[in-house]
Amino acid sequence: MAEIIQKDGNWTFDGEAVRIVPGRDKGVGLLRQTLGEVVVPLRALAGISFEPGRKSGRLRLRLRDGADPLLQVTGGRLPEGSDPYVLTVEPNRSGVAEYFVDEVRNALLLDQVDPGPVDAYLLAGPAVPITVGAGDGTVSFDGDRVSLEWNWKTEQAKSSFGARDFRVGALGSVEWFPATGLENGWLRFALTGAPSAPAAKYDPYAVELFGFKKDPLMALVAAAVLVRMPHPAGPRDAVPAGARPKELSSAGTTDSDSGAGPAAAAAPAEDHDVLLRRLRELAELHQAGVLTAEEFAATKQAVLRRF
Repeated sequence: MAEIIQKDGNWTFDGEAVRIVPGRDKGVGLLRQTLGEVVVPLRALAGISFEPGRKSGRLRLRLRDGADPLLQVTGGRLPEGSDPYVLTVEPNRSGVAEYFVDEVRNALLLDQVDPGPVDAYLLAGPAVPITVGAGDGTVSFDGDRVSLEWNWKTEQAKSSFGARDFRVGALGSVEWFPATGLENGWLRFALTGAPSAPAAKYDPYAVELFGFKKDPLMALVAAAVLVRMPHPAGPRDAVPAGARPKELSSAGTTDSDSGAGPAAAAAPAEDHDVLLRRLRELAELHQAGVLTAEEFAATKQAVLRRF
């Protein structure tokens, strides 16, 4: 086992995964503190490096493209101090950092881990339920439903729509952009089939961000939602990680909620090979920790009923 303990955090490697625990130092960003411990399986890694410096060095993990929902939704836009995959290393611990790098690299070579992109999330994403208040609203997510509530900073044209509540299955996309310079950022949810959205200031499905301390926490909400949606590089018929047995309409209601009868809810018969592939994908998501045991069992039964 390799381990490095710093004020910035503790990293350990047991041959199968890198376990990251954020430190309590003032340089540790609020996002890292809130996210807490992160376990990165070896197969999710594309590489590791140590960058020495005069005052301090940096230990940096590089994940495979598409492996982590947080990196997927932030797209390299996380502010300094918020990246959970960078560890500040004190000068007198550079030897330990180099040893840590060698251990991980050797394991990657022995396991012949492909550093290329993946078509399924290999990390479970932030824990739910999660609630974050920042900018002009508060977002809550319980693993199934997203709720948006507005505050006194919300533009009246947007707050007049009232609070929003919808299920993950109704979403076509989720985006997070930080505030930069004089430009405000946003966390935006786009419903499937919805027309082009207005600016975040007026969009009832977006929270406008003003560049304050809690803004990065909205990226955690975005990642928690994203990991329960179909992977952008995955098969078209892949079952989302947060899928439920009941299918959702674009309005976020189930067929039973809308009062549709059996004839209206009937779907075309599906090929058995497609259903078998879905079961394999569900098993992989459960093994990777993306699906809980309850979610896996419920969604598996929903697929089996289609045979």
